[in-house]
Amino acid sequence: MTGLNTKIRGRRSALLFGLVMSAAIGLSACTSTPDTSAAGESGQGPAGGHSGQTAAAKLVAQPSDGAKDVAPGEPVRVSVTDGTIGSVSLTNPEGKQVQGQVSEDKRSWTTTEPLGYGKSYSWQGNAVGSDGKQVPLAGSFTTVTPKKQLEGKLNVGDDQTYGIAMPIALTFTAKVTDKAAVEKAISVETTPKTEGSWAWLEGDTSVHWRPKEYYQPGTQVKVNAKLYGVKLGEGVYGKQDVSSNFQIGRAQLVKGNTQQHRMQVIRDGQQIADYPVSYGLDSDPGRVTKSGTHVVMSKHPTYSMSNPRYNYTDVNVPWAVRISNNGEFIHGLSASIWAQGKKNISHGCLNLSPKNAKEYFDGVLPGDPVEIEGSTQKLGPNDHDYADWTYSWEEWTAKSALNS
Repeated sequence: MTGLNTKIRGRRSALLFGLVMSAAIGLSACTSTPDTSAAGESGQGPAGGHSGQTAAAKLVAQPSDGAKDVAPGEPVRVSVTDGTIGSVSLTNPEGKQVQGQVSEDKRSWTTTEPLGYGKSYSWQGNAVGSDGKQVPLAGSFTTVTPKKQLEGKLNVGDDQTYGIAMPIALTFTAKVTDKAAVEKAISVETTPKTEGSWAWLEGDTSVHWRPKEYYQPGTQVKVNAKLYGVKLGEGVYGKQDVSSNFQIGRAQLVKGNTQQHRMQVIRDGQQIADYPVSYGLDSDPGRVTKSGTHVVMSKHPTYSMSNPRYNYTDVNVPWAVRISNNGEFIHGLSASIWAQGKKNISHGCLNLSPKNAKEYFDGVLPGDPVEIEGSTQKLGPNDHDYADWTYSWEEWTAKSALNS
């Protein structure tokens, strides 16, 4: 019995020792250091590290210290990791500070005004790291001195109203080498959203934007060409930015058939006029009114017509609406009333009676399409500054530098 009691007491002692050790281990687990991966989700410091971790701020200036021939159109900014912006100044040679703005999270600073050509700029400032220490910002860079500056001009004006076929044309003073850089620098915003594309025309000096289909009436259009400081070729840079905000008016178009000697005006889907017309003489290729989609370019209460090839000069006509730059107009002419609606005798123009010409003139807008059919000659790209609609959509988009 003594041996048995001894064994039972030994087992109880072992069991009690095990329970004590288990309790001790459990207590140790409950009071141990928290898992740092879990704490990291809610205990990040100001620089994005875990609670208690610090680091020196890392500053990156763009352009970098010592950079030369910097294009003023390139991004100019300072960014910080493991810290925030303390102060930043960018100073030109005259000691004037370039205007800039700090981001909401104080991790970057960006210029808000353009830099000049051929100038040196100096960085100064600091950032504060998550370790609480300042890191200085210093350095300098030099902008490029262009060999040549190109200026671009838009064909559309602010607050103007145009027809549903109006192209946007940006024309330069000389040929552009880096066409893709130009297209990247231009934005076109339309309300409602309108699909469109750029295409290079006229010997690489002009780029046009047109919609895939005619604009919806009432469309608002904003075009912004940020050309200043952009490299457009070797040693060639943009001279200035250009922009325009305009709108599209009602949907009006002209449909004409040279063989029927008529011209219909259709506004917002309804025919509002059907005029007798005399088109260009069919038997002479030099006088034919060409088939295709013309676009109204301008209008003039009176216009002096001259064509030395056909022996006439300074013939003044009333209510002239230009529809191409190869001598095609819609205008009044009393002398051809006898042929209007019956016979084609003009030198390429659409002759109306002065009364009908005035009626059409009063309601026309630059950018209205004039669709002609029935003649032996086709309107081509060289016949018209606004020959954008002579191309199919596939042909048009292929002329973009970004698609080539």
